[in-house]
Amino acid sequence: MPMKEHHVSIWFLIGLQLAIFGLLITGAGIYGLFHPPDQTIVLADLHPAIWWGAIMFALGLFYTSSSGPGRCSL
Repeated sequence: MPMKEHHVSIWFLIGLQLAIFGLLITGAGIYGLFHPPDQTIVLADLHPAIWWGAIMFALGLFYTSSSGPGRCSL
């Protein structure tokens, strides 16, 4: 019985990586929100780690859901 090939899109893997990094960066940003650094950082009150982490996580979810293993068109 021949084995059936399964293809995984590169965008699915990129989406997984973006989602994982987004969660890590958002977690670091939330930690920094409750434990601010000692030195003064310009524009730290905007909390860029939380914003960029959330954007990366959302993009990762989009890529992962739109190009999952069952949706590969090779």
